[in-house]
Amino acid sequence: MTEKTDNDSINRKIDLQRRRLLQSAASAAAVSAIGLPFETQAKSTNTVRWGFIGTGMIANSMAHTVTLTPRAKLVAVSSRRLESARSFAEKHGASLAFDSWTEMFASGEIDAIYVATPTSVREEISVAAAQAGKHVLAEKPFASLLSMQNIIAACRENNVGFMDGTHFVHHPRTHQLRKQKADAIGWAWSVASAFQFNLTDKRNIRYNPELEPMGAIGDAGWYNMRAAVEYLAPDAKLESADAHLRRDTETGAALSGSGVLRFTDGSTSTWNCGFDSGAVVMDLRVSGTRGAVSLDDFLSQSADGSADYLHRVGGWGPDSKSSTVKVDSSLSGSALMFEDFATMVAEPSLREPWASASIRTQTLLDAVWRSAINNE
Repeated sequence: MTEKTDNDSINRKIDLQRRRLLQSAASAAAVSAIGLPFETQAKSTNTVRWGFIGTGMIANSMAHTVTLTPRAKLVAVSSRRLESARSFAEKHGASLAFDSWTEMFASGEIDAIYVATPTSVREEISVAAAQAGKHVLAEKPFASLLSMQNIIAACRENNVGFMDGTHFVHHPRTHQLRKQKADAIGWAWSVASAFQFNLTDKRNIRYNPELEPMGAIGDAGWYNMRAAVEYLAPDAKLESADAHLRRDTETGAALSGSGVLRFTDGSTSTWNCGFDSGAVVMDLRVSGTRGAVSLDDFLSQSADGSADYLHRVGGWGPDSKSSTVKVDSSLSGSALMFEDFATMVAEPSLREPWASASIRTQTLLDAVWRSAINNE
């Protein structure tokens, strides 16, 4: 039996709760180490002034997103070529353009930077930004766990916030699934995820092992790792990782990867990712002792900002029940990332949970990359 479930009123209420600020440090201490429940989100009206580093595809996409985000304003952009920076600034309404990120940091016109550069130079720029007193939103993956820890240490030492550029964790669907996980599926013993797409342009930096050493495993596999972080038990430690990669014969880049993670509580996460899939695949399934949830688009949302998931319970035949749950949102996950970043800037007690989620994700990514290299 399949029934369509409409939780509009509940989801509107949850969406409003995103903007409620923590009232005390004690409340902040209770925040989960791998994400933020709705009740911890702020409604402060501070606007973060942004400086973008990089003018590529993802930077252009995020610059457009900033225009849709109430508490973000793009002020400046830096690129190796001043012409590119000026063109980007004109296109997206930024008032300042630089060919030096150190000069942009010194301008005093920005509060935070978005680092949309190749992985190989992300640490240097992020650490320098933190030392200049700028909050840091950095694209992922990172060169290594140590590299990420160096960035986070610099942010802590200079009293600025850090967040990685993962979008789906900010959408209400992710928050609702995590909040209702115990009742909907019980103990989650399995997370299975896939992120595959077709990237044929070998000139893309993802095919350059010097700029993006982990290739598809870093670029797409990051999301597989984050799915495990979000939906498995927060206190489960990684026990083992077994991974395999396939390289592009022309460039030597990691073209695809797959593997399994096993955790100390007995749960597992199976995953695969790749650049040469004949179709875009963004599947996620979380199985538990009471039921299971499935998403065929766990990294994206509908045009109106909403997203849904399939909840299944029961056994064979008439005992089987399923319901499609729609989760409304006034903003996309990427826009909510900038909103949540502004919240983090205003409320320093929220910074550690975001940093912890990034650290756990990169820890898993490093483990699967080591395994994949060893298995070549």
